[in-house]
Amino acid sequence: MGSRGGQLATRYIAAQLALTGARPAGDHGTYFQKVPLIGVQTQPNGTLSASGNGNSVPFRYLEDFVGVSQTQQSNVSLDGEVLFAGYGISAPEFGWDDYKDVDVAGKVLVLFTNEPPSNDPNFFAGAALTYYGRWTYKCEEAARRGAKAVLILHTAPTAGYGFEVVRSLFGKEDLQFPSGSGQRGLAFAGWLTQEAGQRLVAMAGMGVDELLAASESRDFRPIPLGIRLLAKIPALVRTVESDNVAAMVPGSDPALKDQVVIFSAVDNASGCAVLLELARAWSNLNPKPRRSALFLALTAEEAGLRGSNYYAHHPLTPTGKTAVDINFDGVPPFGRTQDVLLTGAERTTLWPLVQRAVRQVQLEITPDSHSEQGHYYRSSHFSMAQAGIPAFTIQLGTQLEGKPAGIQHDHPPSDDYSESWNMAGMEQVVQLGLRIGLDVANQDKLPSWREGDEFLPARQASGVK
Repeated sequence: MGSRGGQLATRYIAAQLALTGARPAGDHGTYFQKVPLIGVQTQPNGTLSASGNGNSVPFRYLEDFVGVSQTQQSNVSLDGEVLFAGYGISAPEFGWDDYKDVDVAGKVLVLFTNEPPSNDPNFFAGAALTYYGRWTYKCEEAARRGAKAVLILHTAPTAGYGFEVVRSLFGKEDLQFPSGSGQRGLAFAGWLTQEAGQRLVAMAGMGVDELLAASESRDFRPIPLGIRLLAKIPALVRTVESDNVAAMVPGSDPALKDQVVIFSAVDNASGCAVLLELARAWSNLNPKPRRSALFLALTAEEAGLRGSNYYAHHPLTPTGKTAVDINFDGVPPFGRTQDVLLTGAERTTLWPLVQRAVRQVQLEITPDSHSEQGHYYRSSHFSMAQAGIPAFTIQLGTQLEGKPAGIQHDHPPSDDYSESWNMAGMEQVVQLGLRIGLDVANQDKLPSWREGDEFLPARQASGVK
């Protein structure tokens, strides 16, 4: 983001949307919605150490710990008392509160990612990961409570991935909204390797496994470790210019044309290609559907869903007049498929409509086989869902015609174009997205979330009953 290449990409997408006949829907009559961002890059000479009981334990940046300050200052010093906060979750609907009545203001919280293990679908959705289990929630909740910093103890089972994934995410520039945007930031948000975490908690006479076991009790309370954490976090801070791209095709019904169906794509070339084809097809419809269509190319998805988050807080059409967000991520060029993934669609009142549309294009729906990884909370549709908009992503399944099941291809160097690519699967995604979008655009009532869903209160707050 903020590079010459990024600027060229957004302008190319805008130009292509203009060629379809879709009207500009961004700021000041343009195709662009400005997304203000601050880039923060922790520098290699950052230091972190723990002291207590007459001992001091240093940790090495990138080897033992990674992280970033959310204060957007070039030099941050940290000195705080360490509390172990379990999973760092406060979920009254599940009768779970890791904080109890403990004041954590000004403290450094050490905790685990993930959530209490369960096979009960009514308790943290059973084996599926909810947003409470995501590291982003942990930092947000800690910041809301006034904590100074968060250090997540990494283990492969609780994170679901190795520390090299954490290092690749936190070891690069972090894109943040400007500090004046109303979001409270932590002086430091980071991770410790399991080995470094063991050295830390051993200073309090404890072990990582022991603390993880304690975290699984409903009676857990934050544990003072008798340790102080000290850090100096130098950072390169810069202003980043970035844009969402937005275009509109007006609807035909005078009573419904101020309501929209959103088609969105993340900062991914194949997803944006699908978006452009949908805009082309929608613009050529005659007569037009009753509701309008808003085509959004969202920036900075892999930097923390920044483009979709900004849109959700600054919608171009009010959320209470938005019918659905049909989102597209990467669509691999491996040919036709027999199945699709629509994780999250089943949570909405659109589910029967979606199932019918899938049958009409002669596909079948494959359930999410890795619900424990919380994929629903990791793509741009999640920001829309938090704002109450029914939202889900359409993805190709794994039953590819003429190819072994389960083939994966995510962002390696071989992303370079190959003449062996087969775009037939992308065509299937366009056909399905178009059919679902048309059906929603012509419905009499706005859709919502099913009873009891976590996003239903936000939908109702937007005025949709």
